[in-house]
Amino acid sequence: MFYEWRTYTCLPGKLPVVLKRFETATLGLFARHGIRNGPLYTVAVGDDNLQVKYMIEWESHEQRERAWSAFRADPEWARALAESEKDGPVVAKISNELLQAVPFSLK
Repeated sequence: MFYEWRTYTCLPGKLPVVLKRFETATLGLFARHGIRNGPLYTVAVGDDNLQVKYMIEWESHEQRERAWSAFRADPEWARALAESEKDGPVVAKISNELLQAVPFSLK
């Protein structure tokens, strides 16, 4: 098992649009495609208050590839993305890190 830590850096003024897209479309599509995520986070104290962060739990790299491929190919995702970006792009940068837990920390 491993984890994927994802960070979306929104364009100025677009954080509410990205959060709404997660609320109304993305999280449901994640569930449909077997993407198990934890809570979404925004920066409460710190310099970059334009970010949305979350973690996904994966059983294998193959599962990750299948789930992301199915998610990206889903016509409902294409519609949600187009609708949220009808006034222009909303995300400046997406970064992700694949993390492995240190065995002694899993008690």
